[in-house]
Parts: sequence; structure tokens; C-alpha cells
Amino acid sequence: MADEATNRGAFLIQHHYCTTMDAPITARVCRALATAITRDSAAGRRVVDWPGEPTVDALPLRLVGGLHALHRAGADAGLTRVFRGEVVDEGAVAAILAQVLVAHDAALLPWLDGPPQTNEPGRSAALMTGLLQVVRRFGQPIELLEIGSSAGLNLLIDRYRFDLGGTIVGPDASPVTIRPEWRGAAPAPEAVRFASVRGVDINPIDVRDPAAAQRLIAYSWVDVPERAARLEAAFAMFAADPPRLDAGDAAAWIEERLAEPQPRGVTRVLMHSVVWQYLGPERQARIRAAMLAAAQEADDERPLAWVRMEPNKQSAVQEVWVQAWPGAATPVRVAQTHAHGTWVAPTDHAETPSGGDFVEGGEGYWANEATRRLAGA
Repeated sequence: MADEATNRGAFLIQHHYCTTMDAPITARVCRALATAITRDSAAGRRVVDWPGEPTVDALPLRLVGGLHALHRAGADAGLTRVFRGEVVDEGAVAAILAQVLVAHDAALLPWLDGPPQTNEPGRSAALMTGLLQVVRRFGQPIELLEIGSSAGLNLLIDRYRFDLGGTIVGPDASPVTIRPEWRGAAPAPEAVRFASVRGVDINPIDVRDPAAAQRLIAYSWVDVPERAARLEAAFAMFAADPPRLDAGDAAAWIEERLAEPQPRGVTRVLMHSVVWQYLGPERQARIRAAMLAAAQEADDERPLAWVRMEPNKQSAVQEVWVQAWPGAATPVRVAQTHAHGTWVAPTDHAETPSGGDFVEGGEGYWANEATRRLAGA
């Protein structure tokens, strides 16, 4: 059980991650909140008395999302000056935020009820580096299964156009082109084909609902306005032709999907990004067990792969790892990336893990990840 010092400290941890990810305004807000929060509001009392683990619960990002929503609505002139970067003095920022927390208590309190469900399309570029590796190995269409899909925007990965260091992947006519800063050699061109795309989330967001769409945008950081514009374009793509997005438990869902017959000549791929910690140890163990059981049945006509983009707790960046069956299934790191896909740094040569983080099947790494926090919503 956390205490007040730990709960306040979570905002300083988030400040560090935001600074690392080139988000100075959001970093400044997080740092100021560590002292600006008081017991003078219901939201403030709930934060300082937070009963869970605040970093695992993404407590700072819940409150920052609510403040960003107030800014976007033009609800408070002082807050707008903070989110525009016009106020930079830490004491002045803290004073403004302390006033906002009291004046807009009723609006902010509900933002603490659940974790942020960011669904950043930019992450698709990093995930595509993993899918390219899978296609290069097996040369087959992909049956894509995503867990933790949130609003399902990364389920549009088959419809986005990607410019990966000059290598183009995806349909030329796509209304959304994702072009991260590419830090390394461009990947060799591959024709990535999808047999099907399907996802699950415990509480899917329907971006066809204007209020839900605006809530999702509020979770994006104000430092990169391009993210909001890309989200709006992805919302329109989703509304025009929604992908298959189920509501349900990730572990039960993947167990059911892996038990279904796999078509011959199709590669089945489990994919996820910045979601593993939210699942908890029990669900993580079930998913690992289901994947390892399915791996025993994989063959050249019905391969299996696991593509995941999750944070590295030491470096504070995201890493893209790939495992594939049949054959040796040692996890291979194919890229490092910004949490929102702003930049992607492919590994020049496929890197396998060193030290004790991994054991057979990769389950050791993911068990360790159960204890680390989401830093990149």
C-alpha cells in the first residue's frame, strides 16, 4: 500500500519519463503537481491517499489527462497559459495548478477512476518493424491478434501507409501516412499482407462517440500537436470501416483465438504495445502458457509469432521484440522506439537478450516486466 510520499513521488517519476521523451510542457506539469496537489479538493485527497501502486496505476497520467481536457475546452485561462508553455517557472506553474485543482474539482475527479487508454497510431510504425521480420521469415499473410487494443486504432495497421526511412509499406492511397524519424538503415522492402485483423480490450473506446474521441485526444500530450491531428484522421478511418474489436479479458480471448483452427499458409501473430503491465501476473502467465502451447503445434505451414512493443525499465524507451515458431524461438530485439513512435531505431543486427532477463520462451522477461510501470501513455 502506498503512502503520500510515494504518491507524490510518482509525479516526479513521470516528470523524468516525459523529459526523456521530449515532452517539456507535460514534464513541467508533472513536476509541479508533486507539490501543487493538496487536500483542499476531493481529487487532491484521492491522489495523496491513493491506495494502490501509483506508478503501476498510471496515477499521474490520469490527472494530466483531465487537466489537458480542461485546457482543450478553454475552461481556465491560467491553465491554458501553462499548457501553451507560456508559464515556465515551477513555482508559478504549481500555484496555477493548485488553484485549478480546487476550482475544477468536479470535472477532474472522474479522470482518476480508470487508467489512461491511449491508442497512439504512431506506435504502428514500430510494430511494423516486427511484422516485417515475421513476413521476411515466413513469407505468408498475417492473421493479426492484438490484445489491449483500446480504441482499436492500431488495428488499422493494415490500412496505414508507413514511410520507414524511405521504405514504403502499406497502401499508397491511405489517408494516414506515419513517418517516424528513422534512426538507422531503412528496412528492405517487403509486401506485408494481412489475412485478418482482430483485437480485444477489457473496455474498448468507441471513437465514433465524440465525447470518447475527445477523451482519447486528452490523453495525448500537448507537446506534440501532430498526435492530435493524426488521431482525428484515424478516427475517421475507423468510423468509415471499423475493424473487429471485441470486449473481453485478454487472457481468455487469446486462449480462445489460439484454440481456433489456423488456416494453412497463414502466419498467426500475437501483437501488443504498452499494455503488458496492466494485465497483472495471472493474465501474463496465462498468455505465456497459451503461446508456448500453441508454439508446440506450429509448423512451416502454420507458423506462430509474437510481436511486442513494451518499455525497458532501465533505459526508459520502448523495445520491439519478436519471437517466432517453429524453430529456435529466442526473443530477438528488432528496434528501440519512442513511446509514441516519434522515432524508431532499428537494430542493425538482430539482438538477442543477454543476462538473466529471458528464459526459454521468453517468459522470464515478461515476468519481470510485471513489476514495471507504464511511462509512455
